[in-house]
Amino acid sequence: MSETVKIRQLVEKLSLETVFATEEALDKEITTGDISRPGLELTGYFSYYSHDRLQLFGNKEIAFAERMIPEERLLVMRRMCSDDTPAFIISRGLDVPEEMIQAAKEKSLAILRSPISTSRLLGEISSFLDDQLATRTSVHGVLVDVYGLGVLIQGDSGIGKSETALELIQRGHRLIADDRVDVHQQDELTLIGEPPKILQHLIEIRGIGIIDVMNLFGASAVRGSMQVQLVVYLEAWAKNKQYDRLGSDDAVVEIGNVDVPQIRIPVKTGRNVAIIIEVAAMNFRAKSMGYDATQEFENRLTQLIEENSGM
Repeated sequence: MSETVKIRQLVEKLSLETVFATEEALDKEITTGDISRPGLELTGYFSYYSHDRLQLFGNKEIAFAERMIPEERLLVMRRMCSDDTPAFIISRGLDVPEEMIQAAKEKSLAILRSPISTSRLLGEISSFLDDQLATRTSVHGVLVDVYGLGVLIQGDSGIGKSETALELIQRGHRLIADDRVDVHQQDELTLIGEPPKILQHLIEIRGIGIIDVMNLFGASAVRGSMQVQLVVYLEAWAKNKQYDRLGSDDAVVEIGNVDVPQIRIPVKTGRNVAIIIEVAAMNFRAKSMGYDATQEFENRLTQLIEENSGM
């Protein structure tokens, strides 16, 4: 589902100053992460006015507005205050034109201000809105931070996902979410996972019940969100099944329109799955940095064959 963002949430998140706002204005919803810098509109050109976006005023916009006569400035500001315009935001702590305040009051539109630069403010607002407005889906599994890598542990019910995650936590890694992971796409290649609020910091262990990881292991054992970078699928060991022994199987699984690398680990008595996942995470990190142990083995094998054939 797509989330909604109210103006008051934006104010709280970015510590914005409220120059003018009514309760109605603070409850207005932002429907798009796009932000407009209304330079052309200040000249009176409204043919392509993005009225449903936040209107961001920086040095250039305010300086241009100050050169206009008051009557013209009021007319333009009134035209910019559409019914679905979320708010006006002023950067660099600049003075707000009186005509903007008058027009905003007439339409019950919030005027917000920040002391930071326009480009930095634009980036912070965009990042916040993109994260909040992204379509969210839920996947079954346990998300753990293993050596700074977001590992999503999946598998059949009862295979030992939560128990494996608990052992990883005991070994110094961090829990993000257990049982259900809410994911959203940050960009074309980045998938972010986080816990539902009701399950935050909690993990279920059969035979014990629900435990609070932060309460038992401390704040360093949990984190609020994490990029999903690797999926580890736990499956019951099957005697007659062939498993990848060289690590050459580049399988991926699609989650939220993003392809995430996946490895499958057979589980049976005597295998320490937590340690295997630690090694898998380190090996994945090494591959991403350009070192591939499988390729190194194949190179050595090729070299050995060539040496033997030349004897």
